[in-house]
Amino acid sequence: MIVSIMEAVGMALEAEFGDGYKACMEEMPQDMQGGRFFIQCLNPANTRFRGRRYFRRSRFCVQYFPLSEQDRNRECHDVGERLFSCLEYLEVDESLFRGTKMEYEVADGKLHFFVNYDFFVYTEDTTVPAMEEVASKTCVKG
Repeated sequence: MIVSIMEAVGMALEAEFGDGYKACMEEMPQDMQGGRFFIQCLNPANTRFRGRRYFRRSRFCVQYFPLSEQDRNRECHDVGERLFSCLEYLEVDESLFRGTKMEYEVADGKLHFFVNYDFFVYTEDTTVPAMEEVASKTCVKG
């Protein structure tokens, strides 16, 4: 599911920013040029909720490397503002996910945009069938 969400984030970025910008989910190359997004999932967590329900917390970081050398700060803030609306709703495997806890920071000349996509997971019932008969032999001493 994490990879599906990352792919949906990449598609949302492509739809918002166009073909001039590229989104990556793997390691960024050293000779990377600006106008690129790097998508990663930070510290996913799985918590048992009730019965067969589990709550998955998935915190994502979308890093943006600006095109401009002179106006990096301005460009990062402009992109960050666009990401608030772009990543609020994602369609993943015919389900709609809402991004929460959205925030961004500009550090070291690049944008770090954080968003959570939390959801519930239902597991299959793995109950073992009950025994039909039990035989027991007891005896009393004396």
